[in-house]
Amino acid sequence: MNRLPITKTPKVYIGGAFVRSESARTFPLQDAAGNFFANIPQCTRKDVRNAIEAAAKAGPGWAKRTPYNRGQILYRLAEMVEARKADLTDALLVGGPSTPRGKKAALREIAATIDRLIHYAGWADKYEQVLGNVNPVSAPYFNFTVTEPLGIIGLLAPDEAPLLALISVIAPAITSGNSVVALASPTQPYPAIVLGEMLATSDLPGGVVNLLTGFRKEMIPTFATHAHLRAIGGVANATERTQLHLGAADSVKRVKLAKAEEPIDWFAAQAEGLYEIRAYLEFKTTWHPIGA
Repeated sequence: MNRLPITKTPKVYIGGAFVRSESARTFPLQDAAGNFFANIPQCTRKDVRNAIEAAAKAGPGWAKRTPYNRGQILYRLAEMVEARKADLTDALLVGGPSTPRGKKAALREIAATIDRLIHYAGWADKYEQVLGNVNPVSAPYFNFTVTEPLGIIGLLAPDEAPLLALISVIAPAITSGNSVVALASPTQPYPAIVLGEMLATSDLPGGVVNLLTGFRKEMIPTFATHAHLRAIGGVANATERTQLHLGAADSVKRVKLAKAEEPIDWFAAQAEGLYEIRAYLEFKTTWHPIGA
C-alpha cells in the first residue's frame, strides 16, 4: 500500500510556543519548481500585540542574565544551526525570486549565519567595557556611564538572504538583553519557520525572540504606533519608512532602518559589529560622591 507523506503545518513562534495566526488565515508558499509547498500563517495586528506581550514578559528576565550567559546561549544557537544545515538548506531553496540558485549558495548563507551568531556571542561580555566609560570630572565625585537595553525591539527582515539577514538584525538586539518581535521576509518566510523550531529547543527563554510571518502592510501600522515597542530596526521601503517614522514620532521610539532600495551585502563585515549592538542600547550616567 502506498503511504501518503505527512507534510508540515508551519506555525509562527510566539512566546515560546507554536501558534497559528490569530485570524487563522494563511497564504500559499511554492517550492522552487512552482509547486504548492505549504500554507504559511498570515499574521495580523492582534498577533503583533500578542508577540509584544510575550516579549514584555520575557524581557526583564533576559536582561538580568549575565552577559557571559547570554553569550553562551548565542553560541549554543550557532551550534544548533550547524547541526541542522540540511533542514536550513531545504528551507532556503523554497519559494521567492531571490531564493539561492543552488545548494552551494544556501550553504554559504548558512555558514555566514553561524559565523554571525558566533560574532555576537563573542561581543556579549565585551561591549559594556567598550561602550561604558568612567568620565573625568573636576569635582569631588565619580562620574561613570553604563549601558542598558532599550526593551522590546520591532525588526523587519528583507527578502535578500532571508536567514542571514534575519539573524543579522535579531542577534545584536538580543546580545545586549533586549527582546524582539521580528517580521520575516514576506516572500521567503520558511527559513524563519525552521529557525523558530530551533529557538524552541534552544536555551533562549521563550518570548525573547518572537517570529511573525505575513504581509507587512497589515502589521507595520502596529509596529509604528505600539507604545511598548522601544525601537524599530531592519530594512524597509520608502513607503514603510515614512509610516514607521511618523508612528515612531508619536509613540517616541528609536528608528534604525536600512533602505530596501539600496542593496545590502549581508555577508560583509559592515553588516555586523559593535555599533549594531549600540543601536539598541541607552546610556545612563551616574554621579557618586567620593568617600560615600
